[in-house]
Amino acid sequence: MNEYSMITPDIRRLSAVCMERGHIPAGLYEQYHVLRGLRDVNGKGVLAGLTNISTIISSKTEGGKPVPCDGELYYRGYDIRDLVKGFASEERMGFEEIAFLLIFGDLPDRDLLSGFGNLLGKYRTLPTNFVRDVIMKAPGKDMMNTLQRGVLTLYGYDDMADDTRIDNVLRQCLQLISTIPLLSVYGYQAYNHYIRGKSFYIHSPKPELSTAENILRLLRPDKSYTELEARILDIALVLHMEHGGGNNSTFTNHVVTSSGTDTYSAMAASLGSLKGPKHGGANLKVVHMFDEMKKEITDWQDDEEITAYLGRLLNKDAFDHSGLIYGMGHAVYSISDPRAQIFKGYVGRLAEEKDFSAEYDFYCKVETLATELIQKKRRIYKGVSANIDFYSGFMYRMLGLPDQLFTPMFATARMVGWSAHRLEELMNCDKIIRPAYQSVAPDKTYRPLDLRKDK
Repeated sequence: MNEYSMITPDIRRLSAVCMERGHIPAGLYEQYHVLRGLRDVNGKGVLAGLTNISTIISSKTEGGKPVPCDGELYYRGYDIRDLVKGFASEERMGFEEIAFLLIFGDLPDRDLLSGFGNLLGKYRTLPTNFVRDVIMKAPGKDMMNTLQRGVLTLYGYDDMADDTRIDNVLRQCLQLISTIPLLSVYGYQAYNHYIRGKSFYIHSPKPELSTAENILRLLRPDKSYTELEARILDIALVLHMEHGGGNNSTFTNHVVTSSGTDTYSAMAASLGSLKGPKHGGANLKVVHMFDEMKKEITDWQDDEEITAYLGRLLNKDAFDHSGLIYGMGHAVYSISDPRAQIFKGYVGRLAEEKDFSAEYDFYCKVETLATELIQKKRRIYKGVSANIDFYSGFMYRMLGLPDQLFTPMFATARMVGWSAHRLEELMNCDKIIRPAYQSVAPDKTYRPLDLRKDK
């Protein structure tokens, strides 16, 4: 470890002081009726705004009381199940169509969709020498940080970077939606070459291809992919594209946008939020948990052996000792996550094509047994089910995506939702978001320096 990264004895001593004096007794949160995480015990978030962009339903009122139900997700009023079924049944890619829906408020006709796709294709490029001067000369080990740096650096190439008029922000958002796959894959290729010593590939995107097709083309040395691979990646992007205004990274975008700052700063802030393992980094936790599980469990069909290991996870005796079974449970959904239900079937089809059926069956069995065990062992107010992260990392692995690109794929999709919410915030709100915090600090009397005694 280099000197810059070392935690010295002085820092350890100061850290102990920081922890001692920074602690707030848990009882004070109840005393002042403060909901930690801005959520109640049922996972319902504090109402912080209005939105037309998406709707999440996890319960329905019966007899005047909320009752958990199968999860539902709507984009601009359209059921996500109908949207995916619609473009999938016509054997079309859906990313561009659903991006249009979220940003402009309704589904496009054929001419509008064609024009929008052409515009995104035109924008799917980076400034001259950007790859050489920014990406190749400063490769990073974490692709989310690389994305943040790339987005913030694009600010310097934009002559109207600080203009927050809607037409200019729309232009910036569409450019970022188009270029974030390039920043992701090129950033990984630079890391893979300069830090890991592997071969270096930089392929140019094709404007006539969809976002999902271009990602696979850019990533693979031979630029090839199957139709099923592209369609399943496309569906994954659609399902990750938007999830209500209350998720952490989207709320971050609303907060930062409300200050009047530029688009690049707002998107970089959302990327910082998404990086966290409690948010966009969760799918990585799932696959790493399964990596260990597959080593520890000898028979993937043995319910008792699997349940015993899951019990060790809950008891903090396995994996990262967090007490969590990653991919199970969601802040909002209870009985089911509609995205996971839609996605599961497509992942099964890909598993057949890629000869991963045994591993897919193992995932399905763990999902079933984990649901039963968590409900038995934990006091769950709203139920528990697999979320989309449970299967998405497995799908990325089958596509050959490196772990470092899992969360950037989430960001590629969610850039659409962030764009829609940034535009909505600018169009409808004129106040900076400024929540209140109750101070519980005691009053103290100032003492001159020589009269103070170190505690």
